[in-house]
Amino acid sequence: MTTKTIEQSIEIEVPASTAYNVWTQFELFPHFMEGVHEVRQKDDRHLHWCAEVGGKVEEWDAEITEQIPDKRIAWRSQGGATNAGVVTFHRLSDARCRVMLQLEYAPETVGEKIGDILGVLSRRVAGDLKRFKEFTEARGATLGSQGWRGEIPAKPDAGVRRDRF
Repeated sequence: MTTKTIEQSIEIEVPASTAYNVWTQFELFPHFMEGVHEVRQKDDRHLHWCAEVGGKVEEWDAEITEQIPDKRIAWRSQGGATNAGVVTFHRLSDARCRVMLQLEYAPETVGEKIGDILGVLSRRVAGDLKRFKEFTEARGATLGSQGWRGEIPAKPDAGVRRDRF
């Protein structure tokens, strides 16, 4: 199975801590992620996803493999759509940050492989980040203080390269 990588970033007019706090409210993902129907947090480390992948609805679990408040969140899927990634939050000023996303995925079906060739997922990720920016800038003041502030130390076999971002 061939793994592909998408890297995207966006600057947001909120502090890095606000962007991080909004991102850690995983149940909000359907508000800005195209095709995501539901994300349910099962515990500090585990999420359950329901989303449209390659034209069909799929469900899978994901494990958070590392989480450092205001800095980074890394994850990998457990079953279902094969993916792993890391999102990092970079302070640019007291009121501005850059959010960087690295997503590793493995297109499996013919439809997913054709979509990959056409850049469908890359455009979807760029759109998701743009909607995250709009969502966070509009609601960050009210949602930005509600994120989870715990830390999850990295696992040695996390599957996400630490040399990125």
